[in-house]
Amino acid sequence: MFKKINRENKKGFTLAELLIVVAIIGVLVAVSIPIFTNQLEKSREATDVANVRSAYAEVMTQYLEDGSATNMDVAARQAVSGWQTSPQPAIVTQIDGSESSITFSAKTSGETYNVAISVDSSGNATVSIG
Repeated sequence: MFKKINRENKKGFTLAELLIVVAIIGVLVAVSIPIFTNQLEKSREATDVANVRSAYAEVMTQYLEDGSATNMDVAARQAVSGWQTSPQPAIVTQIDGSESSITFSAKTSGETYNVAISVDSSGNATVSIG
C-alpha cells in the first residue's frame, strides 16, 4: 500500500538554499542597476557630442564650399541635465588662421543644439553652438 521512501538518495535543493540564491541574485541586481543607468547616460552624452561635432563639420564644409553662412539643428538625447562626464566637451575651431575652442551646455531630450556659422560685414566668420 505505501512505498518506502529512500531518504539517502534524495536529490535537489532545499528551500533555504533556493532562498539564499534568490537573495544573492537580488543584491547583484540592486547593485548593477545604478551602474547600468549611469553608463547609459554617458553613452547618450557621447552621442550628443558626436552629433554636434558632425553638425559642426557639415556647417564648416558648407562654408568652405561656397562661403555661405548656414546653421543646423541637432536633437539632444540626454535624459539628465548637465554633463555627467568631465571635462565639459569642447570643439576646436580654426577659421582664417585663428584657433579657438567652443564649449557648449548640455541639453536634455526634446531640446536642440543649434550649430551656426555667421559671416559679418568684414568677412570674418564666427561659429556658435547654442
